[in-house]
Amino acid sequence: MNLWQRVTKRTFRCTSIFLGAWAFGMLGPVETSMAGPPAAAAQNDAVVTTELGPIAGTVTSTHRTFFDIPYAAPPVGDRRWRSPQPAAAWTTLRDATVPGARCPQLASPLSGPESLDEDCLHLNVTTPKVPPWSRPLPVMVWLHGGAWVGGAGRDYDAHRLAVRGNVIVVTVNYRLGIFGFFGHPELPDSGAFGLEDQQAALRWVQRNIAAFGGDPRRVTLFGQSAGALSACAQLTSPSAAGLFHRAGLESGSCMMSWAKNGVDPGRPAGTPWKPMPEVHALGASIATQLGCTGRTGADTVACLRGRPVAEVLAAGRSGRWSPAFGNRVLPVAPSRAVEEGRFHRMPILSGTNRDENTLFTAVFYDLARQPISRSRYDELLRDSFGDDADRVRARYPLHAYSSPSLAWSAVTTDRGWVCPAWAGDKILAKRVPVYRYEFRDRDAPSTFGFPAPFPLGAFHTAELPYLFDWNKSAPFTPAQRELSNAMIDYWSRFAATGHVNGWGLPRWFPLGQLGQVQFLAPGPGGIHPDDFPSEHHCDFWSSLD
Repeated sequence: MNLWQRVTKRTFRCTSIFLGAWAFGMLGPVETSMAGPPAAAAQNDAVVTTELGPIAGTVTSTHRTFFDIPYAAPPVGDRRWRSPQPAAAWTTLRDATVPGARCPQLASPLSGPESLDEDCLHLNVTTPKVPPWSRPLPVMVWLHGGAWVGGAGRDYDAHRLAVRGNVIVVTVNYRLGIFGFFGHPELPDSGAFGLEDQQAALRWVQRNIAAFGGDPRRVTLFGQSAGALSACAQLTSPSAAGLFHRAGLESGSCMMSWAKNGVDPGRPAGTPWKPMPEVHALGASIATQLGCTGRTGADTVACLRGRPVAEVLAAGRSGRWSPAFGNRVLPVAPSRAVEEGRFHRMPILSGTNRDENTLFTAVFYDLARQPISRSRYDELLRDSFGDDADRVRARYPLHAYSSPSLAWSAVTTDRGWVCPAWAGDKILAKRVPVYRYEFRDRDAPSTFGFPAPFPLGAFHTAELPYLFDWNKSAPFTPAQRELSNAMIDYWSRFAATGHVNGWGLPRWFPLGQLGQVQFLAPGPGGIHPDDFPSEHHCDFWSSLD
């Protein structure tokens, strides 16, 4: 049986199941339009024709999934370290039932296995099953985290978000690490290729999402960690204008900064955004490591492009990779752009987790055989905060925590994650609606395959299973399942309307009005508005800056 025959047989069977379930109300209400079917109504089968050719995905009784859709040409050979180029068209039916390659990356316990495949500029689309006369659905474009060096769109199973939220979810691969953020004087406007990939994916969405039943006028760009920081960058990038209409920032802020040792031992104080001179200096050092110096400019770049992926990845270990500013994509650092009001005006959903940095303390200190003792805590405070170490110790005394590791986690959570995001959200809220949350489930299921050396609480990434089927999370309790449903309802309502409130949801006030922050925790009363928690000591940290 050929692919067309298999698709037709599967489509007939699943469509019959869907129509029966829908007729008896098993799938809940479906938004419809009395104006009749739009020209680009969603096709409730496994075949969609994109601008480049037809694809065949997977259909179930509740949703459709299409994997591995090219949005740009493979960035190989002469296209390595260039802006993304158009992908080639195809005429035969393309199989979209199997996830594609991850972009080149080293193996990591936090973000996944190694990959050496540069042919990775693909995206995945998940849609609910809806009747063909449905109105076009809101679109949510997800940028994965992984410190800009790991992860992939395929890691995020979006079917619960798509079905319950009645939205279309697009998860994106983009170039990472040295392949995504390399800069060199002979490469004009370099240092932000990964951000350019994200913009290329958003342009693909504008041109193609109607064929899946999506509304290109209601696109939400959202992400977590490096994905949220990427969304921040796109908020301030001139070349991203008009490509999306709302932004969701989970555990990442344009104003993010950290103290020395704040993420891992020895890392200097800094921000995610790198000036071009720093990026060029790193690029020159990498060129030397790869044996590509002592040539003319063009020959140096050609030499670098000719090096095998594994060699380039190995050389990239010496750098800390993140987007450069001072180029066409990011003329200035996003933090400065936000402070000056130079960002695209749109509603924003933004938040952090109660215990962001416990995960990094566990991985980079305790599990790396550098456990934090009482004396080590004092050493870290002196090394990180200098003359202010005593003030920090007085604010975060060891007797207030069950271990020195948790004390250090509290310091670094507040200084590096929560308070910079809070400061940034207050600036944004002067010009646009900002819905601020704090995820507070301190018994959230583990999402990693290693035992935690101490209770992680509401750790970095802990909210992800509440939106996606992600990694190997433990099962939810009934209260956690209710929290997950509420979060999906909030996020999808935001994507549909630009605000978060809806029937049956606890009221959520934007910044500047009563409430300010929405606490998200399981159990009776766990979801409620409150003043920003003083437990993060943001006034104290502001006094040290």
